[in-house]
Amino acid sequence: MAFHGALRRSYTWTAAHAPWSPWARRNTAFTVAAIPAALPAVLALACAGAAPARSPVPLLLLLPLCPLLTALQRSRFWSLLGLDVPEVVRKERWWSHRGLLERVRSEATWRQYAYHLVAGPLGAAAGALVVLAWALGAACATVYGWSWALPRSDWIPDQDLFTVGGALLLLAAPWLAALFTRLDALAAAALLGPNRSRELARRVEDLAESRAGVLDAADLERRRIERDLHDGAQQRLVALAMNLGIARATLTDLPPEAKAVIDEAHREAKEAIEELNNLVRGLHPAVLEDRGLDAALSGIAARAPFPVELAVDIGARPGATIEAVAYFVVSEALANVAKHARADRCRVRVERVPGGPGDRLRLTVTDDGVGGADPAGGTGLVGLRKRVRSVDGTILISSPLGGPTVITVELPCGL
Repeated sequence: MAFHGALRRSYTWTAAHAPWSPWARRNTAFTVAAIPAALPAVLALACAGAAPARSPVPLLLLLPLCPLLTALQRSRFWSLLGLDVPEVVRKERWWSHRGLLERVRSEATWRQYAYHLVAGPLGAAAGALVVLAWALGAACATVYGWSWALPRSDWIPDQDLFTVGGALLLLAAPWLAALFTRLDALAAAALLGPNRSRELARRVEDLAESRAGVLDAADLERRRIERDLHDGAQQRLVALAMNLGIARATLTDLPPEAKAVIDEAHREAKEAIEELNNLVRGLHPAVLEDRGLDAALSGIAARAPFPVELAVDIGARPGATIEAVAYFVVSEALANVAKHARADRCRVRVERVPGGPGDRLRLTVTDDGVGGADPAGGTGLVGLRKRVRSVDGTILISSPLGGPTVITVELPCGL
């Protein structure tokens, strides 16, 4: 069974690559179609060779034909191979003054010009070679069929050798066409389409802009939620707590059970207000937007259950998104210290340092706790790392057993 399966696969592969297969016809048609597309370049090179003194003139006359020849080549690749060569995006129309200047200055134009001047004629020569291989192979393979019609057939010394050679040439012609097709496709991808490195750089820039827009939109949404909570639910809870406090103070003749219910409701309302305040500060504290990072971090340090030494030296304020991320980093780091580190004190330093294309904001959080912080342990460090990386920041965590734990974060100020 295995032998029959291998035999069947071998027969299928041979039939798919035979001289009469669609694969052979497609590659042959593609290579032959390069001949008419390369005629302008061949004529320009011929004129340049015939008149060396004026050789630049016919070559430069080929330059205005580049858009038309490029469109013709792209059509050849798409219609015969199904290969889409991306079109170079132009900002201006080619017939306008700015469009002409853009084309002359663009490196894509000169890459296309190099393709039409070098790869085009070579492709035409390859197409002619493939046609010659097919014709010569067919003539030699059928020598017994047509040699009798000649007045003298003894000029062919060994017809058997010619027949075998012609059959081998017919078998090799499709592979020759496939080789030229592959080389032409590689040349077109490198020269006719947009520059890959430039496209990748442009794509990275577009993604960076899109990500910045998403981060700004998320920050605006957090501010809206903070404002709605502060002006809506929080005010209602404050009013509820005040009414319950007034009721407890004025309704002195109520039964003890009713007073206990009012006291419990009043206490729950105050706890809900405190939780809501913490939630609002975690979303986007108003002091961060009004007074900057120094004042916002001072509030976090004052609310910490242990002494926090805070030093902020950043000069001009960074972007709003970076301020929000920095606030989140310090807030989450101090929360982790309070929950897991069993530390007696903590030190937070925020400074602006030069680095890369622009300044960077460096945050250093150090505690004297037990150490052993592991980002894989679910202690909040995973979310911290994701938040830092969302703005192309870096985070380094050093937490040996026994302490101290040092978290160093750098954020780009220009975002």
